[in-house]
Amino acid sequence: MDWFNEPSQWSEKDGQITIRADARTDFWRITDYGYVRDNGHIYGEAITSDFDVSVRVEADYADQYDQAGVAIRVDESHWLKTGVELYEGKLRFSTVITVDHSNWVIADLPEHFRTLNLHLTRRDDVVHIGYSVDEATPEMASVVYLEPGVSAFVGLLCAAPEGDGFDARFSDLAITRL
Repeated sequence: MDWFNEPSQWSEKDGQITIRADARTDFWRITDYGYVRDNGHIYGEAITSDFDVSVRVEADYADQYDQAGVAIRVDESHWLKTGVELYEGKLRFSTVITVDHSNWVIADLPEHFRTLNLHLTRRDDVVHIGYSVDEATPEMASVVYLEPGVSAFVGLLCAAPEGDGFDARFSDLAITRL
């Protein structure tokens, strides 16, 4: 696995990857805020074929927009990110889909949960995004178009757009090429 925007601090030990999101990092394009940011952290690999990716995410979210999860990045203007994001003082399930401009969808998560489970599958021209909390079975959250056969950088995402950074822990990561 390789980095897109390697953070200042990270480690991998006993099947757990810990990432300290650097301050003022994010992925966003234009919509609503008028700026472009392409400096968040992704730890992953380039995949052209269909794939499955699953991971468990826990983090010490501290500031508005702190986020951790999974990203699929084709280039600076075609990507998606999904996971937990701290918004208005609450942890939310968040998905941003970007095709030149970012589109953001959020949903409430239970007030007291520990772990977000993500499961994404790419088949032909679609990515299915599923999630659950703690030990629940993942349910479908989104269906997203992704051009078939295009190479995408797929991996763990972490960013701290407004804060000084935070620690995110990823476990049970499985990326399967099909």
